[in-house]
Amino acid sequence: MKKLSLLVILMVMVSIGFTTSCRRSTANEKRYDLKGKVVVVEPDKHLVTIAHEAIKDYMPSMTMPFTLPDDYYLQNLASGDEISATLVVDGSHSWLEGVAITRESVDPAATTGVNEAREGDDVPDYALVNQDGKEIRLHNYRGKSLLLTFIYTRCPLPEYCTLMSNNFAVIDRALKQQPDIYQKTHLLSISIDPEFDTPKVLRSYGAAHTERYQDEDFSHWEFATGTKDQVKGLAQFFGLRYFQDSDQIVHGLRTVIIGPDDKVVKVYRGNEWKPDEVVQEMQRAMAPK
Repeated sequence: MKKLSLLVILMVMVSIGFTTSCRRSTANEKRYDLKGKVVVVEPDKHLVTIAHEAIKDYMPSMTMPFTLPDDYYLQNLASGDEISATLVVDGSHSWLEGVAITRESVDPAATTGVNEAREGDDVPDYALVNQDGKEIRLHNYRGKSLLLTFIYTRCPLPEYCTLMSNNFAVIDRALKQQPDIYQKTHLLSISIDPEFDTPKVLRSYGAAHTERYQDEDFSHWEFATGTKDQVKGLAQFFGLRYFQDSDQIVHGLRTVIIGPDDKVVKVYRGNEWKPDEVVQEMQRAMAPK
């Protein structure tokens, strides 16, 4: 990470200016794609310092503070997060919009102050409601290798929820080719958008991803949600951060393997994992200790 001297930071701040409030669009606005890593978040100043890549047609890579008007982002960003955003420059003022966390901090306590679940931890018996409107609990799957992830059906980012669901579809098909393993595993996709993702919506979304449509009985791969508090509690247990921003939900990723003994086997914190490695990990989780 490159460091920038205080003098240079001050020069840049003077040249582009800062604002702590949202501004209406004007004809003078220019927009640039920004990618980088969060260094410091200062909510009281509405500032986030980012070590960013070169911004095409605007400035070289450097570390500097940017104005971030939206409190949601300020409360949920953490040092070490990798983000993408739109840098808006309007005359002497500039600010960030459309922030997306592309990779979370390696420090799970950076935002919440509480360590997330780790391998070997006992998983509480969280309650949810599945695509049939039926209450389910995580301990219902005791004795099986349970793979769960978090999604929401309106997610616009192909490398987030859509990728998770597509990967789960691959895993579901791969496990079905091994009947003895298939009976000892279960998949669970949990929506973080309970207000929109009703059981009816989840049933339609799920059947489309399994490609079994009206024939889908959801006996192996379920889709669930719950009250806001239920979903938030489960998500936070695994260190997942998310928050509402207009009609979208800004969120990270968590995919988790829970062993037959209700203990955490593996936590994947991004989208780099591959279906075949997860299948192998689920099989190992079922092996006698």
